Amino acid sequence: MEIILQVNGRERTWETAPGELLIDTLRRNGFYGVKRGCETGDCGVCAVLLDGRAVNPCVTFTGSAAGRKILTIEGLAPEGLAPPEGLHPIQQAFLDCGAVQCGFCIPGMILVAQELLAENPGPTEADVRKALAGVLCRCTGYRKPVEAVLTAARRMRDGAGSAAATQGGGGASS
Repeated sequence: MEIILQVNGRERTWETAPGELLIDTLRRNGFYGVKRGCETGDCGVCAVLLDGRAVNPCVTFTGSAAGRKILTIEGLAPEGLAPPEGLHPIQQAFLDCGAVQCGFCIPGMILVAQELLAENPGPTEADVRKALAGVLCRCTGYRKPVEAVLTAARRMRDGAGSAAATQGGGGASS
């Protein structure tokens, strides 16, 4: 069946099978920042934003995303800019704070952080820990990712980074 999705600010028309999972559709179409983890919705490493809310595409049917806005890690940074100018403040903060470790869970963490900061630009450490709790990580111990989200929040409130970057870049939903 043919389905129309808004992915990272662009309308895309793809063929999907009935019952196909969103993670399979996205990865088949080149969005490899959407990581495969537990495939049961428990680990959160595959997180994407669907209309600004974190969802696990490993348990989300592609058909349920028809006509909705999907943001993957590839769409967070401002389109057409190369690093470091092309990094979103959350991405830059993760690098600056040494919160990347193996990198497997980081796309999910960054997108969950984007959802949090869109709703609460001044989170407490407890707010950040609660938001990140849905994305399991075996490398970081969460201290550095928490520091990174708090750093990004401060930078975004202070206007550090480009206007496009602080709004989710690439036509992203916030």
